[in-house]
Amino acid sequence: MKKPKKQPRLPPRVVIVGFGRVGGAIALGLREAGWDVAVLPRSADSVRKAAALRVFLADHDDLRAAQLCILAVPDSAVGPAMELVEEDLGPSTALVHCSGALPLTVFSTGRTKRPVGSFHPLVAISDPKDALSGNAVALASTDRTLHGNLERMAVALGMSPLEVPETGRAAYHAGAVLSAGLLVALLDGAVSAFAEAGLNREVALKSLLPLSASALRGVQSRGLEKGLTGPVVRGDVSVVQAHLESLPPELGSLYRLLSRRALRLTPALPPETRLALERLLA
Repeated sequence: MKKPKKQPRLPPRVVIVGFGRVGGAIALGLREAGWDVAVLPRSADSVRKAAALRVFLADHDDLRAAQLCILAVPDSAVGPAMELVEEDLGPSTALVHCSGALPLTVFSTGRTKRPVGSFHPLVAISDPKDALSGNAVALASTDRTLHGNLERMAVALGMSPLEVPETGRAAYHAGAVLSAGLLVALLDGAVSAFAEAGLNREVALKSLLPLSASALRGVQSRGLEKGLTGPVVRGDVSVVQAHLESLPPELGSLYRLLSRRALRLTPALPPETRLALERLLA
């Protein structure tokens, strides 16, 4: 007699509180992966968006039956969102937030003891339809079963799990912000520099975006040091000086700060050139 085939384990049932950019992206990604997912929007506008995208709206029974309840809300709303749903959740339902900065102790004010965790996608999500696949996601949990479910969720979304120590969450999140939101702020500075040259901001952005993308491709292919380009790498002191003289004080300060960082990534410069750049960028 043949041994019966082992049936694949069904994915956990998920309720997502919040249907903004992050909650929407996770819900749509899990639905596409065949997971049982429902959402609990927090505003009438979010209800309309969920309905338009044909995402199931959660009711009391969904909350009670869920194995994972994901709080896809702003950091300041995690506590209130937990209080909103906690009494309606099943006794073993795990609570998970999507914050990069908040520790798991944010759940310690809850009335019941249940598994808690975090699922923070390292993706700049500006619309619920943005794909999560191909990116990393930071995971943390207090329970082995929950951790396994969070890893399954990451795989279902096409994401690579990344584990961050609880004591390092703030620094980790700062790094994430530097590489995404503040990268956009840096691009705004580049557009402003083009505006100083007399170029239209819309034209400037259209021209600079492919340049930024090419720089990131270089880093992806060759790493930070070998992917770095520009006058600091070449040791062009006179060019750096001309740049600084052309920029208003705020942009000049930003240029100096980033150029000092670039100088740290450029070990192969003659000592006299390095000294001249250090003095100019001080």
